[in-house]
Formats: sequence, structure tokens, C-alpha cells
Amino acid sequence: MTKRQNSKYKLDRRMGENIWARPKSPVNKRSYGPGQHGQRRAKKLSDYGTQLQAKQKLKGYYGNITERQFRKYYTDASRRPGDTGENMIGLLETRLDTVVYRSKFVPTPFAARQLVSHGHVRVNGRRVTIASYQVKATDTLELSPKAKEMALVLEASKSAERDTPDYVEVDHGKMTAKLLRTPKLADVPYAVQMHPHLIVEFYSR
Repeated sequence: MTKRQNSKYKLDRRMGENIWARPKSPVNKRSYGPGQHGQRRAKKLSDYGTQLQAKQKLKGYYGNITERQFRKYYTDASRRPGDTGENMIGLLETRLDTVVYRSKFVPTPFAARQLVSHGHVRVNGRRVTIASYQVKATDTLELSPKAKEMALVLEASKSAERDTPDYVEVDHGKMTAKLLRTPKLADVPYAVQMHPHLIVEFYSR
């Protein structure tokens, strides 16, 4: 079982944005930061501060990714041909827990990580419990019989809160999904704007 180290809505309040477009986000009621000094006028960020904020926002969006793991994604992306920022988004979006989340089998990335770690997801018929497992194009995911009956899964699949992106083919009747291709930044349905180029600048300093 994975352990979430931080409150998932703390990031929303720190950034002043509803990162996952969730109806319960505190930002929907108040956009200022947490704490007794949260309503003070925000200071103008330096270039470093802007880059750091972009990194923290993208890293936090994908749930419980550690700094070491996130930096490894940057390193892997920088070694591949093409734009490093686009490559990084592609690596993050093809994580197993991310594909489960995009398939609308669960309401949040945190729930997706837990579903995977508890052994409820099969990739090409084989059970995989590693949330960071890289799903390849045309790989097929299927939920376990037990997961298919979970109230959380059934509610998420019927929710109108968000849609499945076009790079994932989903059958909610059979609770199966297939990754059709590795997405680009423009394909990913982020609720807020992400800036991977600032993260590349942060790590390449």
C-alpha cells in the first residue's frame, strides 16, 4: 500500500489553482494560500522561483512521485531525440497509474496509484503492481474482477467530471483500456496550464 506524504489539496492552495479540477478543491472557495498570512499580496517570483513552481506543480499533479524519480524522468527525456519537455510529458502520461486515471477507472491520480499497488490492474493479461510501469502503445489494461465491482470504480467510470483523452481507448462495460499512442503536451487534458519548458530550464541550470 502506498502512503501519501502530503495533503492532496495543499498543492492547490499553494499554487492558487484547482490542479485536478475537483469540485471539493478549497481553491473553489478561496484562491489565496494557506495559513494566517495567505491573504497577503503574492510576491513577484524570480526566474528560479517560476521554474521551481512549474516543477512542483507538474510533479504534484502525478501524485506521489519523489524528487529523485521526477528528475530521472527529465534525464531520460533529455537523452531521447526531440523536445525534452514533450518527451517528459510522454513519459509521465504513459505511467501505468496515469493511464488508469486517464481511463476514468478512478477519480484521482492518488486512487489510481493505490489501485495499481493493490494488484487490481493487469497489463496484457499480467498483473502489474508498479505504478511507474511504462505502458507501451497498443498495450491493453484490464481491471481485476474485484475492482470491476468497486463503488469507487463504477462511480468514476460514469462521472461526467472529465472525459477520456483520444490517445486512450476505453471500454467501461468490460473495464478495459488500450493506450493508442504516446501523447504530446497539447493532447493532455490538464485542468491548468503546465510549463514543461520551465522544468527543463530548472534542471539544466
